[in-house]
Amino acid sequence: MVACPQRTLRLHLPDAQLVADLLLPEGAQGLVLFVHGSGSSRLSPRNRQVAREFAARGLATLLFDLLSEAEQRIDRVTCELRFDIALLQRRILGVIDWLGHDAELAPLRLGLFGASTGAAAALRAAAERPQRICAVVSRGGRSDLAGAALARVQAPTLQIVGSADPGVWRLNREASRQLHCEQQLQVIPGASHLFEEPGAMEEVARLAGDWFVRYLGAASA
Repeated sequence: MVACPQRTLRLHLPDAQLVADLLLPEGAQGLVLFVHGSGSSRLSPRNRQVAREFAARGLATLLFDLLSEAEQRIDRVTCELRFDIALLQRRILGVIDWLGHDAELAPLRLGLFGASTGAAAALRAAAERPQRICAVVSRGGRSDLAGAALARVQAPTLQIVGSADPGVWRLNREASRQLHCEQQLQVIPGASHLFEEPGAMEEVARLAGDWFVRYLGAASA
């Protein structure tokens, strides 16, 4: 796997300043924004593993914290902000708009890679920015929490769920019926909600990478 230097960015949004880590392989045509789930962060080993594998396939990645440092301190006590889908959606839209003003990153086709509650926020953001978001992948996501926005999503959407996560599997099937875009639901046998089983996260990275390579125009593995 070819090493790709990481850069730390400060994203100045209208309502917050966020920290982000960027991997930008040479010749990248697509950029995947990681929208982590409840209680996670840009430092999640699982997300960083997947980001490195995406970078090896020519996909740029941006891992960022959805909450400001002050909000994270509040959320560690109350756990309420991580479930505020409207707030998370607003932050994603802020990042998308920030990228549109960056000369280096603006030309890249954008994809959203969401997990848990972050997947719902990603789908709602995709519905609001159909001209900017070219693909969405949900990993063990609560797609159902996107609500009425599901019907407005235009970006090709892949939902990945583990067979040992029956509640989320059922909710993903229900969300599939509300999506009118090109879509797939992939079930990884034996995988639980966090995909901690041997080989499970590697399979997530392969499936998601294939999806983003297809729709963002990155180089094939």
